[in-house]
Amino acid sequence: MKKQELFTLTCLIFLIAIPLFIYFTYFSNTTDETENPDTEEREDEDRNDGDGDRDGDDNDNGAVDDNSNEIHWGVDSASYTDDDFYACVVDNFGEPVVWGRYLGEKEGVSEGLDADEVQLLHDNDIQILVIYNHVEDARGYDNGVSHAEEAITMAQEMEIPEGVAIFVDIEPEYPVDEAFMEGWYETMADSNYEPGVYGVFDEESELLNAYNSMEQEVQENTIVWTAYPQEEITTKEDAPEYNPQGPENAKVYGWQYAIDSETCNIDTNLFEDNMLDYLW
Repeated sequence: MKKQELFTLTCLIFLIAIPLFIYFTYFSNTTDETENPDTEEREDEDRNDGDGDRDGDDNDNGAVDDNSNEIHWGVDSASYTDDDFYACVVDNFGEPVVWGRYLGEKEGVSEGLDADEVQLLHDNDIQILVIYNHVEDARGYDNGVSHAEEAITMAQEMEIPEGVAIFVDIEPEYPVDEAFMEGWYETMADSNYEPGVYGVFDEESELLNAYNSMEQEVQENTIVWTAYPQEEITTKEDAPEYNPQGPENAKVYGWQYAIDSETCNIDTNLFEDNMLDYLW
């Protein structure tokens, strides 16, 4: 073979070999990178994934329901609760969570709670707010003690469990002073029950003045169910926004926002979630 032909053949082989070498070298590197991504990239992805997980945890925590401010609709009534009366309330107003009823009968004013009524309300998943309304003169420490002792005896006879609040009903026309309130509070606080007060706590009321004159500890640890301000009777669905007014230093957990329904003999109320801890 001539030298010129040999040189030409060598050049052709070289020209063919170089592209093949480059091709296979590049393909091999690309495959390795695809199958084994760079460590730094993996670390970045891991960090991003970790951040995503933390964000998810934050969202989960934010989605947890906090019921501490949940408001519950309820009624109270001086009338005895039987099946017909219960149906009247539910059909015309809605299903209450709370139902206020009275300890003992007060002639011409209210019928007393009994075991059958308790069973009916509890069977319908309703909690009972316990009211004591046998006061007409709310003055004097010893008088407060005496009424508290009577309320405790009535509650024990009804087998009301410990920890339930008993609300003394002090109507606007009743005279009242801080001595009575302190007698009521101290006697209740020393029992298995909790001290509660119901009344109209408007800015000029004797009740509010008496309450604000008590010892600070008594004010802060009494549960208040206020009947101020007054609005219109509504159904459960149309109840107003929760806007009670009462003593500044009290546990104002309930608001009787309207009284004397013409359809059923009820008053309508809103209660903070905290109130449920003190009901039966």
